[in-house]
Amino acid sequence: MAAQDNAIVLLSGGLDSTTVLAMAIDQGYKPHALSFRYGQRHSVELEAARKVATAFGPMPHIVADIDLRVFGGSALTADIEVPKGYDQAAGALSEREQSPVEQSTREQSAVEESAVEESAVEESTGEQSTGEQPVGVQVTEIPVTYVPARNTVFLSFALAWAEVVGAEDIFIGVNALDYSGYPDCRPEYISAYEHLANLATKAGVEGTQRLKIHAPLMSMTKAQIIQTGLALGVDYAQTHSCYDPDTDGNACGRCDSCALRLKGFAEAGSKDPAPYTDMPTP
Repeated sequence: MAAQDNAIVLLSGGLDSTTVLAMAIDQGYKPHALSFRYGQRHSVELEAARKVATAFGPMPHIVADIDLRVFGGSALTADIEVPKGYDQAAGALSEREQSPVEQSTREQSAVEESAVEESAVEESTGEQSTGEQPVGVQVTEIPVTYVPARNTVFLSFALAWAEVVGAEDIFIGVNALDYSGYPDCRPEYISAYEHLANLATKAGVEGTQRLKIHAPLMSMTKAQIIQTGLALGVDYAQTHSCYDPDTDGNACGRCDSCALRLKGFAEAGSKDPAPYTDMPTP
């Protein structure tokens, strides 16, 4: 990599994207931060993105305006209640409203146990398993906080800016471990989009750019992400993660995003500096 190569960094103002920005800078890239005013429930995260970009700057920082409220379909862009499942007294998601992360962990364990049992049956009887899904194991539903096609839209904007500034690298803070189960946060999605990027751009077709989508947090736990960020000097007090903050910008502490953030800080052995309406017990 040439010194100070341009890179587009999707910056929401949240914990993950801020860590990715720090990582891109640490790797020697010259970041161009891209945020979105897309009709989200609150503007707190955009203020956080501004603070983060200023702290790591100076750098170009664009806030693109798109209105995904015209489609709705998400608790973040429509009049749909944000699910709250964090039990402050117990310091964990309640059994009644466990997060998709908790659910998928239980379901994956059930699938693995069933696979072992099927294998044992095959060995003893010689009968081939049908491969059908085990009874009682259900595919986790995508949570209502998922914004339809959001990362696809965001990456398309990043792709356009990358062509203009001659950047071959786009950074995005998606994660497939401690996350809410969104379909556009998986490694196969990123791989497919990178392939698309090199087919859909003038620079890619002419061979003047080979676009790369970087998702450095993909296989990291939230605790590992936080530890990485702290080592790189990230001030997480400037970041915002809550889906449903109060009017003063304080995090609710009970939505899925708050639960994952608090879990991450607890496992990292660090205190979350974000302001909460009622500080939960992690």
